[in-house]
Amino acid sequence: MNVLIVGGGGREHAIAMSVAKSKKVTKIYCAPGNAGIAQIAECVPIGAMEFDALAAFAKEEEIDLAIVGMDDPLVGGLVDVFEANGIRAFGPKANAAILEGSKAFSKDLMKKYHIPTAAYETFDDADAALAYLETARMPIVLKADGLALGKGVLICNTLEEAKAGVKTIMLDKQFGSAGNHMVVEEFMTGREVSVLSFVDGKTIKTMTSAQDHKRAGDGDTGLNTGGMGTFSPSPFYTKEIDAICQETIYRPTVAAMAAEGRPFKGVIFFGLMLTADGPKVLEYNARFGDPEAQVVLPRMENDIIEVMEACIDGTLDQVDLRFTDNAAVCVVLASDGYPVHYEKGKVMTGFEAFDGKDDYFCFHAGTKATDEGIVTNGGRVVGITATGADLKEARAKAYKATEWIDFEGKYMRHDIGAAILEA
Repeated sequence: MNVLIVGGGGREHAIAMSVAKSKKVTKIYCAPGNAGIAQIAECVPIGAMEFDALAAFAKEEEIDLAIVGMDDPLVGGLVDVFEANGIRAFGPKANAAILEGSKAFSKDLMKKYHIPTAAYETFDDADAALAYLETARMPIVLKADGLALGKGVLICNTLEEAKAGVKTIMLDKQFGSAGNHMVVEEFMTGREVSVLSFVDGKTIKTMTSAQDHKRAGDGDTGLNTGGMGTFSPSPFYTKEIDAICQETIYRPTVAAMAAEGRPFKGVIFFGLMLTADGPKVLEYNARFGDPEAQVVLPRMENDIIEVMEACIDGTLDQVDLRFTDNAAVCVVLASDGYPVHYEKGKVMTGFEAFDGKDDYFCFHAGTKATDEGIVTNGGRVVGITATGADLKEARAKAYKATEWIDFEGKYMRHDIGAAILEA
């Protein structure tokens, strides 16, 4: 079968690598792709938001399955466009992708269906938000309602910070139209865990757990990013915690979406906080997390195409989702200055060190092939992933492999997974 993957980051490279293992697949295309994806797929210069061009390409190349990796095209309705053109597509339709597209919607859904989450209020007027903050308990969390590349969340420790946050989100529109509405949320404490899941509209099968590191600097300092590294599994996500989440969060979320006339097919990402009062939802995403996919997918034993087709066909209950009994750690190599100002076009070296190694992965995110070779083309450049018998071994191997890739301005965190090992 012919497969089209829409996107061009580390997540899409991880998906492409999994798709390439399927015996069902004869040809992989990726739009727009990147220099790493180009080694296993034919990259085509079509942007992820060019819906008509993507549909036309899919029809022309007789695509059997389109996989939409990114949030913007999902929320914008690319799956709807594909299906309207007779193309099978993996991912939620627009009316279901709103689970990620609007934080106000997801919070209201959780309140209506008694799914545990932080207490909250929503605002579309900055003055009203500022008045509310005068009586609110600090610290507090401010969230731009719409999509903001994973950066539209501000944790404010003081009233002054919170007021500045309202200005950033609602008045200065630092996150664009995503800040037209804002959610003000209770600050929760506990262990954070990410759980990805496959969903077919009625059945949910969860993948192995993971944990992301969002802050740019060591010790969880600096600005929020799209993710500086991750590991899988989380030792704090026990069988007991999983049983609670299945009963109070996972199945109720799928049932709630169906009850609202928004059946969800695709991947739901559950961002969880393991609080003293039990697991609660921090956020939903309507697709694979990035870089979570870079540690979860290398551990998946199933044929990813078979699982995705089961989600589309409503037969996920017949799938036995399996993951290897090991661990994986991903360390993101970024461009110095990310996530604010950084330079592109820096020549990269060392990729050949990964050749022939099935326990090391270099997932390209912001890269580009040029006459000079592969160069940097984004803030997050590559994700270096390694698997090992446990987190300690996987972490040591991942950091060893970060030394193999070199480029001017290479930046990374040095503490991915360190706190877990200390704990």
